[in-house]
Amino acid sequence: MMTALDISTSALVAQRVRMDTVSSNLANMSSLTRNANGEMEPYQAKYPIFQTDDTIATSQGATGVKVASIQTEKVEPQYRWQPDHPYAIKEGPKQGYVAYPKINMMAEMVDALVASRAYEANIGAMEITKNMATQSLRILA
Repeated sequence: MMTALDISTSALVAQRVRMDTVSSNLANMSSLTRNANGEMEPYQAKYPIFQTDDTIATSQGATGVKVASIQTEKVEPQYRWQPDHPYAIKEGPKQGYVAYPKINMMAEMVDALVASRAYEANIGAMEITKNMATQSLRILA
């Protein structure tokens, strides 16, 4: 019973990380950040990569989940014509344009909804596990 709770807990943690990355992506839809050279560049969306966690497993083959890494999406930024902006590109073919993050708000909202539903499902699984343990103790007592 405790392993089942551990598996659901690992899923809750993974979905919370997913929600954190979604909220970070949405909050930075118009943000520019400084790169290693100190130059301004558009924020790059981040996405968690999940993998099975074999340290949390049942004898029937169920395993937990963990966040393997958080990957940064490398996509071409969205350019907007704003020649008076202080971060407008000064020279080259994109002169006068400002580079903004290319983050799809609809995709992020769907990802947030999926993470929220998965979180709710794992809470439900934990409640069922807890009720089964309570009933088992009642039968044994």
